[in-house]
Amino acid sequence: MICGAALLVAAGFSIGQEQGPARDSSTTVARPKKADTDKTAGESDLPPIPSRLKKDKVDVDNLPSFKSNVDIVTVDVAVVDNKGHFIPGIPPGNFRVLEDNVPQQVRGVNMGEAPMTVAMVIEFSNLFQQYWGPAWYQTLQLAWGFASTLKPEDYVAVVAYDMRTEILTDFTTDREKVHEALSRLQIAAFSECNLFDAITDTADRMSGIEGRKAIVLIASGIDTFSKITFDQTRKSLQQSGVPIYAIGLMQTLRELIDARGGMGSIQRMDFLQADNEMRTFAKETGGAAFFPRFQGEYGSIFQQIHQALRNQYVITYSSSNKAHDGMFRKIKIELVNPATNEPLPVKDEKGKPIKYQIVAKAGYKAPREVE
Repeated sequence: MICGAALLVAAGFSIGQEQGPARDSSTTVARPKKADTDKTAGESDLPPIPSRLKKDKVDVDNLPSFKSNVDIVTVDVAVVDNKGHFIPGIPPGNFRVLEDNVPQQVRGVNMGEAPMTVAMVIEFSNLFQQYWGPAWYQTLQLAWGFASTLKPEDYVAVVAYDMRTEILTDFTTDREKVHEALSRLQIAAFSECNLFDAITDTADRMSGIEGRKAIVLIASGIDTFSKITFDQTRKSLQQSGVPIYAIGLMQTLRELIDARGGMGSIQRMDFLQADNEMRTFAKETGGAAFFPRFQGEYGSIFQQIHQALRNQYVITYSSSNKAHDGMFRKIKIELVNPATNEPLPVKDEKGKPIKYQIVAKAGYKAPREVE
């Protein structure tokens, strides 16, 4: 790809030995997929993931689910200020739920905090992350940095992708296994970045996992060779119900190269488009996107992700649409004054207005009668 070649030359990256992560992954981050002719023998016989995620580890009252027998929907909602900090103490009566623009009957609003189930999806391609290059170093800083912030009870899986998606470790609370998986990110192999395939495959496989779950995507956002399109990726991610927390790579490096005239208009547009696509994936799944320029920002980003995932309002409502047609239904959460039906102003301890954002998934896929 032109933008990748120009960026590599301008940055003065060194060419490493083409090796890449081991390709003999024995577990999968997902429920078993149907056997494909291009998959390794025996992969279809693998157990569902997380195979060690016990139900007693999950707060069953806070599961994001749709119970088709009683038409109950639960939605995890985070209300954050303009700095990404969670805003607690909002009365239940101030939440309004719209499903396909139709107001719904809210049955309950509770605060939730539970262990996380996180898949770290990491771009590791020879397109940008050449051995000891700046993008390679930043990728490892972010991956190791986020992993070190997890609590002992959190489940984490590590997925790396170039032109293929490789499972480096199954969901586990064993940090030694996580460290071993991250240690395999040394020398990149293929010069392709199949982001769309990797992110949709991981989200689809995680869709049946219980409890609070999310994908932490560490990537440039560039896609070079995926089998599916951007629009197909959006639709698939919306239906999977797994929030995406994207961390964009090479922000400062791109600015430096651009300032020196090393990046053309086409290359610049490719990266801007990649940033916007990651923002879209995050917004439409109820996650968030971050584009750090300095290492000092990493800690704050990790903290915001933890706050968003651990501290949430869990809203339960009765869907007025009783049709079990398998269609996608849009959800919108609002804060209103029930007396006036107007938007609710939120103020800080000093009485000053707070600009806030409501983070929730864009919707869910209704069950079918056969389900």
